[in-house]
Amino acid sequence: MQRLQKDLSEYNIESLEPFNKGWSGDVKYIAKDHFGKRYLLRLSPIEEKERVLTHVEFLLKSHEHDVPTHKLVGHDECLDNRYYYLILEWIEGEDAEQRISSFSKDQQYELGVQSGETLRKIHAFDINIQSDAPWPDRYNRNIDRKIKMYEECELKYEKGYLLLDNLNRYRELLQDVDNVPLHGDFHIGNMLIDENNQLHIIDFNRHNHGDPWQEFNRITWCVKASHEFASGRINGYFDNQVPENFWKLLLLYISTNTLSSLPWAVPFGDEEIRTMRNGYEELLNAYDGFEKIVPDWYMKEVD
Repeated sequence: MQRLQKDLSEYNIESLEPFNKGWSGDVKYIAKDHFGKRYLLRLSPIEEKERVLTHVEFLLKSHEHDVPTHKLVGHDECLDNRYYYLILEWIEGEDAEQRISSFSKDQQYELGVQSGETLRKIHAFDINIQSDAPWPDRYNRNIDRKIKMYEECELKYEKGYLLLDNLNRYRELLQDVDNVPLHGDFHIGNMLIDENNQLHIIDFNRHNHGDPWQEFNRITWCVKASHEFASGRINGYFDNQVPENFWKLLLLYISTNTLSSLPWAVPFGDEEIRTMRNGYEELLNAYDGFEKIVPDWYMKEVD
């Protein structure tokens, strides 16, 4: 710990407290300087330096485009060049997932609209992205990989074949699209709300690139927290003009994620397995057993 503080000497860090929230593999600390100011410190293995530098680029572009997120303080190699660090200004706020229920339905919807508008800004970032293949090829490989994960898993969903039906039905709709920068894990669990009710987007570390609509693949987490927020997020992104094809591709992206979430959960134990099973039940109910393509939680406006 002392060696790490020495590497961070230019920031006058006096204390480091482990910060274990989230699913990231990064080592995280709450750092405090001698004035008591807090920072978020992230450490990644040096092998992931290029990924971290792209993370840095996302943070810098966020500042340019007025996307509320952590402000970058510094980054460099540390601990005998075995790690690469990011040090970020601390955001004083509460987890949006927990805070959202304290707002009125109108306010929940407006916060969702705010998140959708912010997502559209992220997709407009001018970041040089190299793609190894067209989007349909890339995502079809992803679908095939997740089908294999599910088939090899010892556990299965009840009526899990319906997810496979969705993949076979809608994957043909994949087409070449704008290769835009993606946050990679955009949902209410990666958002904070500050004392001024401003929404902040965090955790760009899973950044990616591809179809902008794929960014809605985790909207089920938003739905669980607030139907109004989830609806506002879609309407805010599309400025209330949601394309019909979006709903079919959304179902493809959600089904792909849901299929692999059960094998993903197995190593984490029964609680995570139950969470994924319950999530699939909620998905079936929202889509009436996949007899419809627009989920019943969606609303064009708040009543």
